[in-house]
Amino acid sequence: MISRRSTLMLLSGSLAAPQVALAATPREITWDDLIPLGVPYSEIIGQGEIDEINDTWNPIFDENATKLNKALDGAIIKMPGFIIPFDVSAKGVTEFMLVPYTGACIHTPPPPANQLVMVDTKTPWPSDDLWDPVWVIGQMRTQLQSTDLGQTGYAITAEKMEIYEW
Repeated sequence: MISRRSTLMLLSGSLAAPQVALAATPREITWDDLIPLGVPYSEIIGQGEIDEINDTWNPIFDENATKLNKALDGAIIKMPGFIIPFDVSAKGVTEFMLVPYTGACIHTPPPPANQLVMVDTKTPWPSDDLWDPVWVIGQMRTQLQSTDLGQTGYAITAEKMEIYEW
């Protein structure tokens, strides 16, 4: 098991992608849907904290960073993104942050909280597919929480995941 303080770790081996049936038809959303209508994308307004040991920068965002789209709370959704793993085992990843672009939170400032999603899945996602963009399908919750890599505004319990096809 890898702690939250870890960033990317790739394991060797090949596992089949998890597949689980959903009870409801998911609503396909984009990252723009996470920002409430009429709210502009958050801006960095302060220098923030620099952690030289872990090579991270936690900027200070304006008040728009934590404004969440409450209409998504409880919705069954399908959204694309990239994986920043937190809980990795030989079977794969079961807890991760879903981010809108490759490298978010690693060597760049993290996006605002309303652009970061914590994901838990009972069926591990194969660790050899960590660099591929994915579709995450499941129930979304609006939930601010802090991690070592940034504050997240949403959480999803993933019922199904798939490789995102461009």
